[in-house]
Amino acid sequence: MSAASQGLRLVVGTFVDQLAHGGVRHVCVCPGSRSTPLAMLLAEHPGIRVWTHLDERSAAFFGVGLARALGEPVGLLATSGTAAANFFPAIVEANLARVPLIVLTADRPHELRDSGAPQTIDQLRLYGGHVKWFFDQPAPEPQASAEQVRLARVLAARAVGSATAEPRGPVHLNWPFREPLLPAAGHHADGQHASLEVRNPALTPTQELIASLSRDLSRAKRGLIVCGPHEDAELPTAVARLARCLGYPILADPLSGVRFGEHDRSLVVDAYDAFLRDAPTIERLQPEVVVRLGAIPTSKPLAQYLQRFPAARHILIDAGGWREPLGIASDVLHVDPRALCEALADEVAASAASPWTSTWLEVNSATRRAIRRHLDGLDELFEGSVFAQLASLLPDGCVLYAGNSMPVRDLDTFLASSSSALRCMSSRGANGIDGVVSSALGTSAAGVGRVVLVIGDVSFYHDLNGLLAARRHGLDLLVVLVNNDGGGIFSFLPQAQADAATFELLFGTPHGLDFRPFVEGYGGRFVRVRSWQDFGAAVGDGLAQGGLQVVEVPTDRARNVTLHRQVWRAVADALSPAAVC
Repeated sequence: MSAASQGLRLVVGTFVDQLAHGGVRHVCVCPGSRSTPLAMLLAEHPGIRVWTHLDERSAAFFGVGLARALGEPVGLLATSGTAAANFFPAIVEANLARVPLIVLTADRPHELRDSGAPQTIDQLRLYGGHVKWFFDQPAPEPQASAEQVRLARVLAARAVGSATAEPRGPVHLNWPFREPLLPAAGHHADGQHASLEVRNPALTPTQELIASLSRDLSRAKRGLIVCGPHEDAELPTAVARLARCLGYPILADPLSGVRFGEHDRSLVVDAYDAFLRDAPTIERLQPEVVVRLGAIPTSKPLAQYLQRFPAARHILIDAGGWREPLGIASDVLHVDPRALCEALADEVAASAASPWTSTWLEVNSATRRAIRRHLDGLDELFEGSVFAQLASLLPDGCVLYAGNSMPVRDLDTFLASSSSALRCMSSRGANGIDGVVSSALGTSAAGVGRVVLVIGDVSFYHDLNGLLAARRHGLDLLVVLVNNDGGGIFSFLPQAQADAATFELLFGTPHGLDFRPFVEGYGGRFVRVRSWQDFGAAVGDGLAQGGLQVVEVPTDRARNVTLHRQVWRAVADALSPAAVC
């Protein structure tokens, strides 16, 4: 092999070694010529698993799902040109959802840029402000200098450290390569530099903050803890303990991890999305203080409720960044949420149950009973009933992945709190409908449990390419496909007041697709159900058989709106003064 190939192996091999040392165990690789040095050396590294994908867009969302499920950085690799541009939507999601990605793009060397060279675009800061850090590597030299080898190691360490520092997110390194692109065979040796250690300790609260906050919260009797989407598996226990000490109810988003599990859930409120639509109930529940953890909650009625009382003290606890679209926070505390909850619970004396908390819990129980009675009286396939049905069908330790638009909202409303070890996930960074299938398959690849995806038909259509990963990598995924032939969420929005023809053209967007041939073409099994009995049997069979399983639940968009509104009316009736008396 030439000196250039030897230099390639030394520089790129050193970079890959440091990635693995820093904790990168998985890299999604897409085919391409210019990315050959990275692809080959990643594939041969014993500490890294390569997941090959033919579609860069699907590959990137797969990486997002894998990184989110594992809670660790995952690499993406694309060749030059538009291949790199196809990573963009997933990078936007990763940035907003705080998912650590190491994005590697191959590029032509500097002398071929802006010259009409094929498969060459401007890749400098390609992802703009959607990545935490960008660096344009120098092309490896034929005689790799000690400085360039050292730089490769430093950049790999910095990439992992930057991606995993709070708030977590994607970083981008652009790699220009000259030919020859094949690294030398054999093992590279770099005895000049030891691996770098980069650590990001939790942002612990100060004693002054703990003392001040515990004193203030102990005095406030009408307090709430609102838990939005959060990935810390140990947060639920800490939040439950703090709520018990303060005597505050916990409004637990299903993506927070607090709604499900064996921790103390006695103060968990899970039906707020339904009863906070009722104006008289809202007026009974005016808070003094709200402690908010995690990202913005899924529920729009909950957001509107919080904005209804801006005079209350709104304390936002977040490890970093700025997630306050409501514009009502009085305090933004950049500390580790779990650490602060644990410290406050140690400081605050246990509080007895108050009428305030009892009211929240009674309203919640009455709402759950009303929803359950209403759903029990429905024989037809109703989108809101999907999650209520799944509650008794999913195995312990399952991951329930909800698509955006209506599925994640129905998850919030209709899936009641339980002791089941159920992990709920969704793509709530940018809230897009793209790449959801791939993200769910990336979650399956993480090996964190059986994965069930509930997704709408337009979102499913949007990522049909992603289904290939199930067959290519032997992954299990059960998809519950809620098919109302179009964009169902628009039927709930003011756009639905447009004339029927305009609405269907611009918003309803019926596609008339039969998804069976697509699913079977990717090696999956497709079942269309007509009743809840069929649904239970199909879900049970799909979980037992494994592989790619798609259970389609056909519904009607207009009827779905009517049925949702009937649920809200049933809840309001159950909470009326006459019903309470």
